[in-house]
Amino acid sequence: MLRIVVPLVLSLLCGAVAAEPLHGIAMHGEPALPADYKHFPYVNPDVKKGGKITYGVVGTFDSLNPFILKSMRTTARGMWDPEYGNLVYESLMQRSRDEPFTLYGLLAETVEWDDARSFIQFNLNPKAKWADGQPVTPEDVMFTFELMRDKGRVPFANRLNVVAKMEKVGEHSVRFTFNDKADRETPLIFGLFPVLPKHAIDPETFDRSSLTPPVGSGPYKVKTVKPGESITYERDPNYWGKDIPSKVGTDNYDQITVQYFLQDTTLFEAFKKGDVDVYPDGNPGHWANAYNFPAVTSGAVVKDVFTPKLPSGMLGFVFNTRRPIFADTKVREGLSLVFDFEWANKNLYSGAYKRTQSFWQNSELSSFGVPANAAELALLGPIKDKIAPAILDGTYKLPVTDGSGRDRDVLKQAVGLLKQGGYTIQGGKMLDASGRQLAFEIMTQNADQEKLAIAYQRSLQTIGIAASIRTVDDSQYQSRTNSFDYDMIMKSYTSSLSPGNEQLGRWSSAARTREGTDSFAGANDPDIDTLIDHLLRARSAEDFTAAVRSYDRLLLSGHYVLPLYHIDQQWVAHSKRIGGPDSVPLNGYQLPVWWDTSVQ
Repeated sequence: MLRIVVPLVLSLLCGAVAAEPLHGIAMHGEPALPADYKHFPYVNPDVKKGGKITYGVVGTFDSLNPFILKSMRTTARGMWDPEYGNLVYESLMQRSRDEPFTLYGLLAETVEWDDARSFIQFNLNPKAKWADGQPVTPEDVMFTFELMRDKGRVPFANRLNVVAKMEKVGEHSVRFTFNDKADRETPLIFGLFPVLPKHAIDPETFDRSSLTPPVGSGPYKVKTVKPGESITYERDPNYWGKDIPSKVGTDNYDQITVQYFLQDTTLFEAFKKGDVDVYPDGNPGHWANAYNFPAVTSGAVVKDVFTPKLPSGMLGFVFNTRRPIFADTKVREGLSLVFDFEWANKNLYSGAYKRTQSFWQNSELSSFGVPANAAELALLGPIKDKIAPAILDGTYKLPVTDGSGRDRDVLKQAVGLLKQGGYTIQGGKMLDASGRQLAFEIMTQNADQEKLAIAYQRSLQTIGIAASIRTVDDSQYQSRTNSFDYDMIMKSYTSSLSPGNEQLGRWSSAARTREGTDSFAGANDPDIDTLIDHLLRARSAEDFTAAVRSYDRLLLSGHYVLPLYHIDQQWVAHSKRIGGPDSVPLNGYQLPVWWDTSVQ
């Protein structure tokens, strides 16, 4: 008996008990696909590859490096890109878009971890190669993490902060042992980390903008670059991963071009002429009225509607709480009530939108209409006293106006809240105790945002608030948002069924002072930090739901965002030549699995 127990104890203490290699890992529960899966359920595995596609984006670019702060003003789309696919650089694992948060093998053929997720080991696929034929090695992985730490932008630069030890294991494996700063999502975040070639990068010059085509491991190479205008990628016929299950049915074009336009109106004109093949449309008025051109009539352009199973997310006017005028919660709440959604929805969008009431509306993660249960209340503890009672018991709802743009009852509520924040109307102006008028600037980036801002501006004027509007070009908008140089902006906070570490960049106190993060509101609340921690450490699906709902309630009670609207559908117009699978995954349509139907 003793001879059996002692070696077992020693092996446990020495960490010699090997974890079982896994083909996939999930944030909660188990992967939906078995180890012998052939492809993702939302691809066409028998697709005929070839042909080409041209995407259009608003903006410009001056660098092909998507991982450095200097490239954040502009973006080289496609290099490392969730929408168009990671064409040049790849991650260790591939995310399935038909599950909340599950990863399957890519550069890493299998992974190993323990139940506590105190470590993760990536076992690289021996077939993985760079475009120049060199093998992808554990040294490349470790080099990338260290390079990003020293030269990369947030969030890449922060990843090693949670690592106690990074080591090569055997010939093909890398193991990360985590410290107490890590959480249960950390191993999955590491699975989505890009890998760069050590032999082809000079660390000294990595953080400088460059238009030199890089060496990647992905399915495409950069073919041509027209600075600020376009990037064309060509498929690598020797791509190592074309037959692995997570890549079957993807990367279906021989050539992909991304064209850049200074304005969306110019982009749409290019689409009408056939110079761009795909046009995702988020404007209901535009979707209903702008497609009467010949290509639609002839059937050369197709309008497709997709219904994903995603939460609504949150589009809204964001208060920059770094500005003293927006430091008071009651002021933010009062200003939120002034916006007349019913007027805007009727007059600007033909009633097409639904009012957003939660960051995770339309999903079980939402707190809207749901009273806090015992699990939530236990998680919240004393934090529950900071949450508005109506939000806590699920009865809160933004007021419905009469649609006039100046509903007296709602404006009266707004004035009352502003009074609690130290403002009163004197001589037709909303003044503070020192006699200064409540005034701020709304920064917008296009005509659609400007229309909404003007509607809001008119309502604010009725109670003596002076709001100015400044519409800036893309580069200035990116520069000012990166440095938080604005009073109010419009932003969209996308939501998934597996929120996690991205919440740190959006809402944690630490992100408030870090340029380049998504901390647009500049929240600085230790209770938010606590609830993010609960969210990241949840083990069961039930605990996770309770954590997200309680977090949703606290964000809503803070009135950091003036909620606007959402649509439950995705609208995409595209060339008839471009087709896609019949199956729509959980996350909606996926451009990387579409193809050119003209290929014979």
